[in-house]
Amino acid sequence: MQSGDLYNGREPEVIAQFNDGYFYSKTKLDASLRELVVDRKSAKSLKNQVVVKKDDVDLIVKEFDIPHTQAEKVLSENGGDLDKALRALVAS
Repeated sequence: MQSGDLYNGREPEVIAQFNDGYFYSKTKLDASLRELVVDRKSAKSLKNQVVVKKDDVDLIVKEFDIPHTQAEKVLSENGGDLDKALRALVAS
């Protein structure tokens, strides 16, 4: 291990060490994994911020005879705008 590779003042738990001096640290891998999970959650929360009205979803389901989930997806992809969603469905 190289000097200066301390994590929070302690030497990290090494999972694997290679001949060239590099190593996998459990604490660093855990921290990276936590960052990835948090990024995914924040991306999902941004996606869920689009307001989709139930009446708009029902209208699309009724007129286009498509599943509820697909209607919600089309509306959310078009920012909750019914006019844009209808145009996208007609164009497809």
